[in-house]
Amino acid sequence: MTDYLPTIGLEIHAELNTESKMFCGCTNAPDKADPNTLICPVCMAHPGTLPVINSAAVRHVLRVGTAIGGRVADFTEFDRKNYFYPDIPKNYQISQYKYPLISGGKIGPVEVTRIHLEEDTARSSHSADTSIVDFNRAGVPLMELVTEPVIHDTETAVAFARDLRLLLRYLGASEANLEKGEMRIEANISIAPKGEKLGTKVEVKNLNSFKAVEQAIAYEIKRHAAALAANETIVQETRGWDENRQKTFSQRAKENSHDYRYFPDPDLPKLFVSEISGCDTTSLRSSLPELPWDVQKRYVTEGIQPTIASILVANLALQRLYAAVCEVLPAKEQQILGANYLTTDLLGLMSATGYQGRPIEALDPREFAELISMIQEGVLSSRGAKDLLAFWVVEAGDPRTLAQEKGLTQISGNDEIVNIIKVILSEHESVVAEYKKGKISSLQFLVGQGMKASKGAANPSVLTDLLKKELDA
Repeated sequence: MTDYLPTIGLEIHAELNTESKMFCGCTNAPDKADPNTLICPVCMAHPGTLPVINSAAVRHVLRVGTAIGGRVADFTEFDRKNYFYPDIPKNYQISQYKYPLISGGKIGPVEVTRIHLEEDTARSSHSADTSIVDFNRAGVPLMELVTEPVIHDTETAVAFARDLRLLLRYLGASEANLEKGEMRIEANISIAPKGEKLGTKVEVKNLNSFKAVEQAIAYEIKRHAAALAANETIVQETRGWDENRQKTFSQRAKENSHDYRYFPDPDLPKLFVSEISGCDTTSLRSSLPELPWDVQKRYVTEGIQPTIASILVANLALQRLYAAVCEVLPAKEQQILGANYLTTDLLGLMSATGYQGRPIEALDPREFAELISMIQEGVLSSRGAKDLLAFWVVEAGDPRTLAQEKGLTQISGNDEIVNIIKVILSEHESVVAEYKKGKISSLQFLVGQGMKASKGAANPSVLTDLLKKELDA
């Protein structure tokens, strides 16, 4: 592979969060109803029906484009993309061709060619002898983003797709769940000898996980290299990804734009975007939240470790909880401690098999902030904090009360700890003798025994200081 340079371009579709479908009033909830119940004469293409543009879908795409620094079109229109397939009721798809809503832009190092808006197809299901179609998804607003062919490795391709999904979620444009088909990724792959122009392009369709994107691209790069090494001709075609066999397979010859016979849809008006309420440049920019890459920078500037910051940025529910906790805990060191416990201990509990606690959205930030305060005050040891957190995610309630009920409060009183020390010294006279002869490591053993005797409740620093005082007396 050292003699070849791979070139990758991505085409990513995302279903948009709107109340109704793209061109009709049917509810946009294809996964939440019985098959073929969210349909009407418009989305089923009955004769005489007319489509109406969903302005909310248009605004979603314009906000995405604005967020990545793309150019918002002043003039745009919808086109008919003509092809036959059982999941296309009209025998054409309403899409955009010559005048997309967004041109240009960039996410990370990857430049974007265009973002346009179209309607989704129905969902087909196939068995050995039967094919069935659910038209609930037909007409759902679908954003398509196309990158420039500037990606040269699988890592960059996957990182771009992840960043786009995160942006869509931050903007409320789409949930973009790949496992539900709300986001679908297609990769255009070619390789050529270094220093030469692009090779023959192959498109791998409908990749439904980031892992599949990585594996399919890697497979195609290896397949192309082997073909070129054997002087074989690479066919421009559309391929699918076989998850079980871990390889791509040929589906059909790759179409060109002229095969679709695009022409402007005569039933839909031309749009001058700046004249649409709320879609001027100033309104679009002011509507944007803090973007994920800006949140990452801010967290790191505030003293959060980059890996911890990345976890918070990638999990919106966790990030909202953290923001609410910060409102209760003004001290920066408390906020950083809270971030650490949220991203390690809390997520660790939630990812464990058989987790029975509450979801992130149900957790009270004031109660979690109180738990963090107890750690800083020395009321909870590190072990006690972990144990209390495990009880709290299930039972809720005031952490101080819970800690008392579960016996997790840290012992810091000298009298209590001295009593523990007297017991362990009497039980480990030989270790005490070794310490007095100069074996300093014996101290750590005795500290461990003290923590064990207190069931982790003793304050470790107080225990160590009092133990040394007693041994050196």
